[in-house]
Amino acid sequence: MMPLCLAGRGEENIILKIGGSPEMKKHLEDMGFVVGGAVTVVNALAGNVIVNVKDSRVAISEEMARKIMV
Repeated sequence: MMPLCLAGRGEENIILKIGGSPEMKKHLEDMGFVVGGAVTVVNALAGNVIVNVKDSRVAISEEMARKIMV
């Protein structure tokens, strides 16, 4: 298990755990990040991570990416 920010580009990963405050968990869930869901890192720019999740492309901060374990 590793944080999403360390995942390789282009490889599909399964979300195993989401950490952080209840507010952050809810925010990530609203964007489509749910345990058991698939997520693919598209690119990483200046610490921020662009991912494909549930057929959408989403940019999240490095802090949020560290809370998502794959």
